[in-house]
Amino acid sequence: MSETTTLPAVVSHDEWQIARDALLVKEKELTRAADAIAAERRRLPMVRFDSGYEFEGPQGKMTLLDLFEGRRQLIVYHFMLAPGQKAGCPGCSMLVDNIGHPAHLHARDTTLYVVAPATLPEIERYKERMGWTVPWVSTLGDFNRDCGVDGGFGVSVFLRDGDDVFRTYFTTGRGGDQLVGTLRYLDLTPLGRQEAWEEGGRGTDGPGYWWKRHDEY
Repeated sequence: MSETTTLPAVVSHDEWQIARDALLVKEKELTRAADAIAAERRRLPMVRFDSGYEFEGPQGKMTLLDLFEGRRQLIVYHFMLAPGQKAGCPGCSMLVDNIGHPAHLHARDTTLYVVAPATLPEIERYKERMGWTVPWVSTLGDFNRDCGVDGGFGVSVFLRDGDDVFRTYFTTGRGGDQLVGTLRYLDLTPLGRQEAWEEGGRGTDGPGYWWKRHDEY
């Protein structure tokens, strides 16, 4: 953060409350707008997707259908860890750090898996280093490419109807911000994320450029 960053004005409690109440009106508008976008997202059409894509997990070969674990919905995070790499993408790693306990998703008939093109032993070594327990499999074949993330990252959402699988949603880039709770907390603070795009010269980093693996800060 720049030493010249402008700090918030110091005011009386009554003045602070007036400003806070005015912002609350906008926050509620944003919440309603986000709810409307979520509803529109749920109404997106879907495309039939091959359920036979293969992956390798700790228990052996799995298909895309297997990843659902019998649930109706599947969220897949496409993680940037290529064969031969010893460490994964710092941004992807920060996102996985923010994945909560799976029981909450399971309670809503939803499974989450992380996938990467690295070999399973490479994935397991990196998971152990990071202390993660999130379900993770190695992609075999063209799954990432067919999801439009060959060499990149993203989030794909699938719906299962019996043995039929449909792709319903995809996002990448800053669309992944919504999955990083750390950023949501920083957005509550006066110094924010301390990135260059924020007002007041709060930093020089581009979005995500300051992120590191949690054992490298």
